[in-house]
Amino acid sequence: MQLRAEQLAAHLASATGRGLAGLKPVYALHGDEPLQLQEAADAIRAAARAAGCEEREVFHVAGAHFDWSGVLGSAQSMSLFAQAKLVEIRIPSGKPGKEGSEALQRYVESPAEGVVTLVMLPALDGTALKSGWFSALGSAGATVRIDPVERPALPAWIARRLAAQGQRVREGEEGQHTLAFFADRVEGNLLAAHQEVSKLGLLYPSGELSAGQVEAAVLDVARYDVRQLCEAVLGGQVGRALRMLEGLQAEGESAVSVHWQLADDLRAVLRVHEALAEGQPMPMALSAARVWGARQRSLERAVPLFTARAAARLVSAAAVCDGVAKGLRRPDWPEDPWAALRRLVLMTMHFTSAPPPTRAGRPSLVLSG
Repeated sequence: MQLRAEQLAAHLASATGRGLAGLKPVYALHGDEPLQLQEAADAIRAAARAAGCEEREVFHVAGAHFDWSGVLGSAQSMSLFAQAKLVEIRIPSGKPGKEGSEALQRYVESPAEGVVTLVMLPALDGTALKSGWFSALGSAGATVRIDPVERPALPAWIARRLAAQGQRVREGEEGQHTLAFFADRVEGNLLAAHQEVSKLGLLYPSGELSAGQVEAAVLDVARYDVRQLCEAVLGGQVGRALRMLEGLQAEGESAVSVHWQLADDLRAVLRVHEALAEGQPMPMALSAARVWGARQRSLERAVPLFTARAAARLVSAAAVCDGVAKGLRRPDWPEDPWAALRRLVLMTMHFTSAPPPTRAGRPSLVLSG
């Protein structure tokens, strides 16, 4: 059984009053969002306690030489004082190994009566999701995938959190701006976002929050990664991209690594254009350019916004920027690597932040290099 993260609360609520019969014998949580992972685990623990699990046993699987016999034996041994118990198996690597894979499958083949098992895992790749041990966990109980809250969904997430503590922003455009401001300050750092929401609950009474109250209270605790920056650039989100660039610099990120990812996307755009020129359809062109997943969606939207010539000139500009990032000087480029990156970002977003170049009177941009 597969459950979405937002379905878990309703599933556990339906088990209320039914004891262990209302719960699955196995729950496997997988994801890299610490706050949501912790809250989902806490909800399962609370439901297990309410169902009579008075004892809790935790196994931390670390290294290839972990002794799985203790896990297998735990399900069969019961305390004299507890009628039921919760067994937690934490696998921070997400790779139980050959012995662990076999042990997990044996463990869930015939779940012990009176035992609820919680398996904690990081985000899993496609191979792990299709593995025999993970399929066995899903067949014996429920798997719950914990996805990060992306920027577009963050304002609504914040609004729900505020509502849970009896607060809300003002209706209409002001409220939307307030939530957007809040989201910009906490993007990529959901634990800090939770803390900032809780702080508002301590500072102000229940009811409506003004924009000024939120702006005065919420700290800038956003955290970004290079992939998010590139998605913002290809998505034409000028303000967000520049804010991310400044944030990555402030966090001590290497200008070379930021440039590499952006330049790789520009090269991919050019490769897709070349494949399209040869008559390949967009899906085949993206595949030939080795573009998959979320990156594929970003490039699929961005490619039509460039001409092949513009893409080639941007790739040349990226080569110049690469030299600047590695200490080479160009008289027509800034000497500072981050200033050069800012220029390359703005060059790229000249195309991605506007409709395709079909309308007259579009401003021109000279791409140096």
